[in-house]
Amino acid sequence: MNKKILLINGPNLNLLGTREPEIYGHNTLKDLENMCIETGKKLNIDVICQQSNHEGVIMDLIQSVHKDYDALIINPAGYSHSSIAIMDSLLSLSGIKPMIEVHISNIAKREDFRHLSYVSKAVDGTICGLGLNGYNLAINAINTLFLK
Repeated sequence: MNKKILLINGPNLNLLGTREPEIYGHNTLKDLENMCIETGKKLNIDVICQQSNHEGVIMDLIQSVHKDYDALIINPAGYSHSSIAIMDSLLSLSGIKPMIEVHISNIAKREDFRHLSYVSKAVDGTICGLGLNGYNLAINAINTLFLK
């Protein structure tokens, strides 16, 4: 049976390809999801992709990791810098399930308010600034560091 990773993309990532392409590129969310699913297949990992613009839905998805998934990759987008509730949901998995935070852009090189990520305080690692390839790196890192 394949291991399962839940990939959660947060608010506005459904607009990939059209929203600020100079920062986020021209690939769509569907392109990103297909890439992640293919990367997982090569590693015998099922990558299940979800996206929501709603904080509570994201929290429900995080809580589903306890019983339904082996690991979590999350790009909480704007909620990274504002949601203590999402951080608390992630903390409920801390030490139980591996979690990696991904950001397409380098949040440390952007506006000051983006420099703080509450999510980073709860996850095992963060990958940022490497475009969509950061997701592939996260899948490979989870496979290498946590699932083998």
